[in-house]
Amino acid sequence: MWLREPVDHPLDPLRADEFAAAAAILRRDHGVQAEPGGGSGWRFASIELIEPSKAESAAFDDGGPWPDRRAAVVCFERGANATYKCVVSLTGDRVEEFEHIPGVQANFTVDEFTECDQLLRTHPDVIAALRGRGVTDIDLVFFDTWTYGDAVAPPEFRDRRIGWSDSWVKAAPGANPYARLLSGLHCVIDLNSMELLRVEDEGPFGTGAGAPDGTGAGAPDGTGAGASPPEVMGEYVPRHIPERILSAMRREPLKPLHVTQPEGPSFTLDGNLVQWQNWSLRVGFNHREGMTLHTVRYRDGERQRSIAHRMSFAEMVVPYRDPSPDHYRRTAFDIGEWGLGFMTTSLELGCDCLGEIRYLDAVLHNSKGEPYAIRNAICIHEEDNAVLWKHVDHEIGAEVRRMRRLTLSFHVTVANYEYLVYWRLYQDGNIECEVRATGIMVTTPLPTGADNPNGTIVDERTYAPFHQHFLVARLDMDVDGSDNTVYMTESFAEPVGPDNPHGLSLVQRNTPLRTEGEARQDVNFATQRAWKVVNPNVVTGIGAHPAYKLVPTGAIPPMFDPGSPVLQRASVIGHTLWVTPNRPDERWPAGEFVNQSAQDTGLARWTAADRGIENTDVVLWYVFGIHHITRPEDWPVMPVDIVSFWLKPFGFFDRNPALDVVGTPPDACHTSATSAHH
Repeated sequence: MWLREPVDHPLDPLRADEFAAAAAILRRDHGVQAEPGGGSGWRFASIELIEPSKAESAAFDDGGPWPDRRAAVVCFERGANATYKCVVSLTGDRVEEFEHIPGVQANFTVDEFTECDQLLRTHPDVIAALRGRGVTDIDLVFFDTWTYGDAVAPPEFRDRRIGWSDSWVKAAPGANPYARLLSGLHCVIDLNSMELLRVEDEGPFGTGAGAPDGTGAGAPDGTGAGASPPEVMGEYVPRHIPERILSAMRREPLKPLHVTQPEGPSFTLDGNLVQWQNWSLRVGFNHREGMTLHTVRYRDGERQRSIAHRMSFAEMVVPYRDPSPDHYRRTAFDIGEWGLGFMTTSLELGCDCLGEIRYLDAVLHNSKGEPYAIRNAICIHEEDNAVLWKHVDHEIGAEVRRMRRLTLSFHVTVANYEYLVYWRLYQDGNIECEVRATGIMVTTPLPTGADNPNGTIVDERTYAPFHQHFLVARLDMDVDGSDNTVYMTESFAEPVGPDNPHGLSLVQRNTPLRTEGEARQDVNFATQRAWKVVNPNVVTGIGAHPAYKLVPTGAIPPMFDPGSPVLQRASVIGHTLWVTPNRPDERWPAGEFVNQSAQDTGLARWTAADRGIENTDVVLWYVFGIHHITRPEDWPVMPVDIVSFWLKPFGFFDRNPALDVVGTPPDACHTSATSAHH
């Protein structure tokens, strides 16, 4: 039986022994025995803590009993192509639910990705196709396996668990694996049996000009179309970048910049509980969302005031806007199909994080249910961020306070892209969520003299297709309590008239969103539309209802035909904001099982009931992201593209809550006279 001693709080993520216990209980009671490679055994797609309810968590914080530790498990029997949802009581050492879910596919596992690579690089049909392209050194080949959406899956294989692969060839050992696509060459794989179902070879550049046997063998140079592949400089590791390029662009090195806190950081970390400058919150982690933030509170005088119960990313949809043979299948659900937790990478001091750092490790599992640790998965540190507030008076002189912020971050690598996620807490009560996208763009070779309207030329006869990154933040807000109402706020200029002769009048209109239908909202920069989460049951000292304002930035339009298969699978990207009543089983905005999905089973289905959302426990789903019109400057490795949004107190406090921030000691300030020439 599982013991609870290693866990400090019911919201703490599962520990290694709990992952192992969940797998062992299912093996004992239902024969869920995992096997590597192909076969008829089982795989564990996900094992995750079933978090206690708000009431259970609050009761525990008040000295109440421990809630049962329970795990939600998704596993699948490969021989039967059958997916199961399970609930395992770790406290009770038993399986509470074991339900077959027909017609769905669980998330892709890291083990399957690795096994696909092993299959393809040893299969004679793949080796023959590569030889037809002039590729004989299999060690230089990289196979990148993606999942399918139902609409683009081969009809004859839709009743299987399948993947499709790109094939890339490196210029040299250790070179960029994503620099040279073997255009038109793709493989279809049965992921359960690890069987190659088909080699699709449409010839380079999608011309279809391969040999009659489908190997792609055409011209003597192996290209299959009488044209040599382009000479691409796709390298970013210094030892592989040609010296002529480095010498032409070399800059002087920077002098050292040290961030030191000789007395240590100003925050405390007790298990997963973080406390800093009136803030407190708990840090969680799971396979799908990666880092999660819980019970976010701010101490206001003697009161601990709640702001949010839980904040995370619930989905990421990345459609490639290029209908060519190489890209029409390329729509990734990076959270639902893969999982940010599974893709999380270890962080390093001085490179990923700078300053006086505290780290949290994360524990996850492989497809056999065996636990493993990600070292330094989460970074927590303070940052200086210039001036917080300032005023210079001719009599009083200058009063200035520098801004300090607390940053919690984690980084994920999803195939060719990196996403760097930062949640920041500020001394004035603001919360900022920032995402930085970097990594390597997918590129495609072109025939001589050709262009492509769906991308940008980034290298010789090579284009990077346009695409979009839609991120969905799930915000379970509890502004001074669970019962909140969301208001749309807009600014309008009143017309010139007797009371407004100079046309100066600007008014603010606040419209309550009473139903899910009303809460399907789109960004409108013309009216500076934003949304406030208000507690109508509480009155502040100046007569306001406390609120937090969602300030939208980085919102992008979907630009899809309403009948598009992508929009049918991910209706969430059709609006900037959705609001729903809080339900523990409504966590995934495009549905729980998006791998090979055809229809959205998330927000589109839930909100069809048009439930009431006024003065109740609500969840906001905010959609933002990057409209990536690719640039040559993004190649061969992309400088970070940054998007963010803010949650700002609006009437939550009676005045500036940062009035009590301590000023910089006088001896740490340098006058203009002493610093003018230094």
